[in-house]
Amino acid sequence: MSLYKEYLDVQGEFINYEDFYKNFRLKKPKGFNFAYDVVDRLAREKPNATALVYCDDNGREQTFTFRDISLLSNKAANAFASLGIKKGDRVMLILKRHWEFWGALMGLHKIGAVGVPATHLLTKKDVVYRVQSANVKLVVATAESAVIPAIDEAVAEMGRGTSLAIVRGEREGWVNFNKLVEESPDSYTPTEIACENDPILLYFTSGTTGYPKMVVHNHYYPLAHIVTASYWQQTKAGGLHLTISDTGWMKSIWGKLYGQWLAECAVFVYDFDKFVAANILSKIQKYKITTFCAPPTMYRFLLQEDFAKYDLSSLEHLSVAGEPLSPDMFEEVKKRTGLEMNEAFGQTELVVMLGAFPSVKPVPGSMGKPSPLFDVDLIDDDGNSVPVGVPGELVVRTHHGSPVGMMIGYENDPAGMAQSWHDGIYHTGDLAWKDEWGYYWYQARKDDIIKSSGYRIGPFEVESALAEHPAVLESAITGVPDEIRGMVVKATIHLKPGYTPSDELKRELQDHVKRVTAPYKYPRIIEFVDELPKTISGKIRRVELRERG
Repeated sequence: MSLYKEYLDVQGEFINYEDFYKNFRLKKPKGFNFAYDVVDRLAREKPNATALVYCDDNGREQTFTFRDISLLSNKAANAFASLGIKKGDRVMLILKRHWEFWGALMGLHKIGAVGVPATHLLTKKDVVYRVQSANVKLVVATAESAVIPAIDEAVAEMGRGTSLAIVRGEREGWVNFNKLVEESPDSYTPTEIACENDPILLYFTSGTTGYPKMVVHNHYYPLAHIVTASYWQQTKAGGLHLTISDTGWMKSIWGKLYGQWLAECAVFVYDFDKFVAANILSKIQKYKITTFCAPPTMYRFLLQEDFAKYDLSSLEHLSVAGEPLSPDMFEEVKKRTGLEMNEAFGQTELVVMLGAFPSVKPVPGSMGKPSPLFDVDLIDDDGNSVPVGVPGELVVRTHHGSPVGMMIGYENDPAGMAQSWHDGIYHTGDLAWKDEWGYYWYQARKDDIIKSSGYRIGPFEVESALAEHPAVLESAITGVPDEIRGMVVKATIHLKPGYTPSDELKRELQDHVKRVTAPYKYPRIIEFVDELPKTISGKIRRVELRERG
């Protein structure tokens, strides 16, 4: 029996989705701390079981057992302690896809310090904001990144005593973290254990409209990823899972750590700087990846390759999230692999909220059905539940308490908390509708809805229609003021290689949207661009496009 089963109230397999939704319940063990209760336990009971398989584009390859990770986390905990880190301190980790991330984060869990994963794409301004807002005491960053000078400049500007440690290199004023860990003892005795509702992680949201919020999760949060890994990604003991994400993003926590190890599934880490579809396919073949997760854009690039050149027979399950999934892409992936892509929806503030769980037939473009962790509803502006087929705001009802997997809250932002979570309801800010079979369909962020000639048009559905056209790599839909209609739909489009902007192509795309979705939703204005403005997390900044007009 996989370890995760011990954290469920009901044993055995669920016979269908209704059984899963009704009877799935997580236990909340007293004193739970993932590093001690999962990693160290597996190190004792299954010391030689593979925990992590690592490779990069420079020929480095390394396999870590659970015993390796346990010892590495002990050494990291001692290293952090020698730098003055203690329970409750915030430590920022900017480690790309380096294997050092896993040992470092588990070391922080053992100390009870709060991990603050961050991307290596930060500028000086970003670093200043994050360090000051989260009161970061130590930054651990990789030398294999341009972020190092930005950190130096930020710390110099702040004039504060933030300690700096570097991975995979040397730099004046920085501690060599690899050397410090290597020289530290491989046994660690905590003075105080963080657990249960103590903070474990702090993530900055992507900030598409303003400064990022600070989302804080507690030590029970890892248990919620049992749903993520075992019931959405369907990872299994002895398997090897690949989620394509940098450790700076929450998606990495979803797909490269907690849920997978609770399922006793090894995590595959491919450390690359540039996404090359052919390299991903070759890694799946070479290492015999069993489960795979990526956003639709990356699947789109993978489909540009000849799958016949690769043996992908090891794949057992595919999952996808983050962007519209077109039926054409779904069918093409299924044709080439024999596997259906299983979608899901969630937020930094939550874990998987809706998804194609076992016994839920994947329907391309649908968010799936609610996770049993959350009491999901759709409500109107007055807080009333909306009927089938009517768009409403996606919310989580929390009248009976905060469910496992939900954030503690937004740090130092009482106004933001009061706006998002009040009267026993957490507001996602996303609009969706539910069909008669219980599937949820994303419409838009509330702020992104376009009101044209009395119609309410969600960008997502128009972008989904455009994604089905062979010329479109990606698109963003916004509203543009219009004297007659109030607003009209504008499409900003990044074309695939080989396609040239033209008036003829504009008309072709407009006609395509009219055929695929309701004709009134078609983009009356189309602009072709070389790239779309995005946040550092890769989300399209529609607010910037709206400001451009």
